[in-house]
Amino acid sequence: MLFASVEKAFEMGAVGIGATIYFGSQESRRQIVEISNIFERAHELGMFTVLWCYLRNAEFKADKDYEVAADLTGQANHLGVTIQADIVKQKQPEHNGGFIALKFGKMDEKMYTQLAPDHPIEWTRYQVANCYMGRTGLINSGGASGEDDLSQAVRTAVINKRAGGMGLITGRKAFQKAMKDGVALLHAVQDVYLCKEVNVA
Repeated sequence: MLFASVEKAFEMGAVGIGATIYFGSQESRRQIVEISNIFERAHELGMFTVLWCYLRNAEFKADKDYEVAADLTGQANHLGVTIQADIVKQKQPEHNGGFIALKFGKMDEKMYTQLAPDHPIEWTRYQVANCYMGRTGLINSGGASGEDDLSQAVRTAVINKRAGGMGLITGRKAFQKAMKDGVALLHAVQDVYLCKEVNVA
């Protein structure tokens, strides 16, 4: 459900709007239409748009959680940019092969051999490719907070950057910590994106 109209956000001085679509959920058809309309209106007003392209469907769970499969998240990204998202936020892939395991959608073997071989950078690059070859920026989510958050956040940032992504949202990994630890984590992630030696693979 929408919290406010695009016009109200614009009148308050907002320069962009954000939304989430849970592709595969019972509400996804309504969400796609609704968000497509507000993104079009936002662009008419000169605002940018950010879309959380998450998968949510019990049918995506089998021997693994295919909500984080490169092929399925890539498809969600493609749908997101098609409805005019300027920035896509997506969970970083943990594996691939959702179409095969779930017998869902059309696929070609080359998706898994040539386009996205078994490597986290290649899986994330496939997400970038589905964002109109990076014309729409991909930001990966940092995931839930837990143990070893600093190294996990840095790893996610390195993979994102080497795949051609444009950033990482640290979220709970930074903000559920003591101020000193959260700031250290944010600085470590910033260092990845500032480091010239970490470049596209």
